[in-house]
Parts: sequence; structure tokens; C-alpha cells
Amino acid sequence: RTRLENDVAVDRPGAMGAYKYLEELWRKKQSDMMRFLLRVRCWEYRQLPAIHRATRPTRPDKARRLGYKAKQGFVIYRVRVRRGGRKKPLRKGINNGKPVNAGVNKIKWKRNLRSLAEERVGRKCGALRVLNSYWVAQDAAHKFYEVILVDPQHKVIRDDPRINWLCAPTMKHRELRGLTSAGRQHRGLRHKGHKSNHMRPSIRATWKRNNTQSLRRYR
Repeated sequence: RTRLENDVAVDRPGAMGAYKYLEELWRKKQSDMMRFLLRVRCWEYRQLPAIHRATRPTRPDKARRLGYKAKQGFVIYRVRVRRGGRKKPLRKGINNGKPVNAGVNKIKWKRNLRSLAEERVGRKCGALRVLNSYWVAQDAAHKFYEVILVDPQHKVIRDDPRINWLCAPTMKHRELRGLTSAGRQHRGLRHKGHKSNHMRPSIRATWKRNNTQSLRRYR
């Protein structure tokens, strides 16, 4: 190719960058290469502690889409979470009360496992702020997530106008209050339009507003 042909090849609309190729690879999780990679990674992650720091993101394209930058102040933690329902912890399965509350098995957790992973990392790394998270692997017993954390005291973070909003005191433990992407998902805030007004600002706030009688005060 001539130099002009190379320039034209790069500038055409269909040309894909490296991150786009990575994205396409992760879309085809049933391909032989990805099945082998994920199987080996699952084995490796099982040998590591449940919460450990990763040197770099396993999915750099996904991490960058969620706000990660390869610079000082950004940290990646990998978390292992148990899959499946949540059995009620009762001695000998005895639940004293009404039969409607007597269930022990088939109890489902209300939130998604990604928000649970964020919560566990946020508790372990209390000085850092949870930005976002994404799925990396799973097997029959566990799911593995990588959580993007930011150091709010780092000068590089505080001086960057694109990320220093996370340094505000109101952003402490966003993951515990359902303010991250996974938290908004389990609160039902991904939906807009018909019937979504029952979700805002929250289901309980809507119930309270609809069930509270407010009368004008006589003066």
C-alpha cells in the first residue's frame, strides 16, 4: 500500500480500533477461544482471595466505557460472590410465626450480585469511592466482578474536572445507598415512562406519599 492508501484505510467509517475488537471478542463468549480463556481464568480466580486487587482491568475496553482511566488514583479490585438463592438461616429450619413467613428454601435476594460485589469492596476499602463495576467470569458456584475504585484524596483525581465530582462528601459509600449503576438497576431506575413513576424517587417514598393523608391546617 502507498502512504495515501493507508491514510484512506484508517479514515474510512468501517475501520475498528483495538477497543472495538476487544468488545467484539467479549460479545462472542461461546467461541472456542473465549470458552478456554474464561475456564482458565475461573480456575485462577478461585485460587485467589475473595477480594483482591488486580494489577490492571481484565476488560480494558469495558472499564474505559465505565469511566476507568489508566492513571494515578484509579484502582481495580476483583471480587468473588456466591451464586444462587439465599437460604434463611434458621436453626433446624424452625421459623416461629405465621405460615406465610415460614419459608426457608427458595428465598431470593432482592438485589443483583453485582451490587453485592460493589458493597463488599466498598466496605473493605473504606477510603476509596466506588465508581462502577462489570462482570468478568463465572462458574457453577461463583460470579466474579471487577470494581473500579477512585482515591478521592489523590491530587490527580482532585485536579481532574471530569472525575473530581466523586470527591464530594455526598459520594461516600454510593454503593451502600443504591447510587451506582448496579444499585440504580435493582431499584428499577433503568426504566422510564409508563408505570416507572412508582419507582421514583423510590418505591417506599411513592407508597408513603400515596398512603399519607394531608389536610390543610385550619387557621
